Amino acid sequence: MPDFNQQIIDEFHANGGQVGGMFEHATLLLLHHRGAKTGTERVSPLGFLPLGDNFAIFATKAGAPTNPDWYYNLVANPSTSIEVGTETIPVRARVAEGEERERIWTTQKERVPQMAEYEQKTTRRIPVVVLERA
Repeated sequence: MPDFNQQIIDEFHANGGQVGGMFEHATLLLLHHRGAKTGTERVSPLGFLPLGDNFAIFATKAGAPTNPDWYYNLVANPSTSIEVGTETIPVRARVAEGEERERIWTTQKERVPQMAEYEQKTTRRIPVVVLERA
């Protein structure tokens, strides 16, 4: 997966935040995060939902039984940055709960039906993470 992600990251940087292939029409950002245990700097390409000036990302891991590593990294180190288009934005991550989580998750499933498929594949509740401009 790291080689696949690196190809997406390279294409994102080379094309001002645009990526082709299976992500051609997706809203994509690059999430910078620090390893919860290692402190290693990492970058993950992720789909997002715009929330006014903020952003929502979804810890689907394609419906796997566990959350993606980036989720745990953000919980441990919520102050970070993202790249959207050609802009780098400092953000603070927080996990959405209750009505807010349901509203955002429902909207994302309507926009990207594959998200509902991921939800059906797993027994875990898929976390919704809000990235607020710092």
